[in-house]
Amino acid sequence: MEYDKTVMPVLFIGHGTPTNAIEDNLFSREWKRMGEILPCPKAILCISAHWETEVPMVTAMDKPKTIHDFGGFPEELYRQQYPAPGSPRLTDMLRDKVKMYEIEKDYRWGLDHGTWSFLKHMYPDADIPVVQLSIDYSQDMQYHYNLGKELSFLRRKGVLIAGSGNMVHNLRLAHPNEPLHLCNVDFLQVQYSSKNQVIENLWQGLYQTESPKYSLAYHQAKHKNFLYNQQHKITVEFAYLSYHF
Repeated sequence: MEYDKTVMPVLFIGHGTPTNAIEDNLFSREWKRMGEILPCPKAILCISAHWETEVPMVTAMDKPKTIHDFGGFPEELYRQQYPAPGSPRLTDMLRDKVKMYEIEKDYRWGLDHGTWSFLKHMYPDADIPVVQLSIDYSQDMQYHYNLGKELSFLRRKGVLIAGSGNMVHNLRLAHPNEPLHLCNVDFLQVQYSSKNQVIENLWQGLYQTESPKYSLAYHQAKHKNFLYNQQHKITVEFAYLSYHF
């Protein structure tokens, strides 16, 4: 792998099921490998699909707590802790430099499983400061696209930016034991299409599609408006825009 050592890479992590945090599998081994081959960051900014707020917020505490934001999993998963320090300095720098939007400080959230489930494999010592930036559910995809562009300066400050979500996130209609089920075929088409849009630099397709298959792939029952319901896809855009601008 080749990279410019003066500029930190940007990652999109499909963090999958929370149990990846405690399992030895293809995903966790790849995350471990990434932590070994990538340049060591001074700090990490993670945009997790699991933190939605009415205004953009960024964690500002010295010691963010480990959040177990899931249910029905093995007890071992709830015992997991990721005691990485926060970085009020990074928080202040982000708020000062991003002029287009006002980002508020948060002292209550912490690190949810969209962040710590993969970081515990990449950086198991938990000695690199981590800050989370929320997704603003009151805003559209264009808003998050623009905000992603504003974050790119952090790469030249030694900050690793990671968007953490999943290309497909409709657990109600997924059929893990039926690979050829119609919904699964549709979901795979969405996944491959999104991947190709990134590879071919077709960035507008990431947030301007009206395909019903995309609507199906990102649907979650707790949201009524499809546009505000794509938090997992938005994390892809943050990573993409932070890399390309």
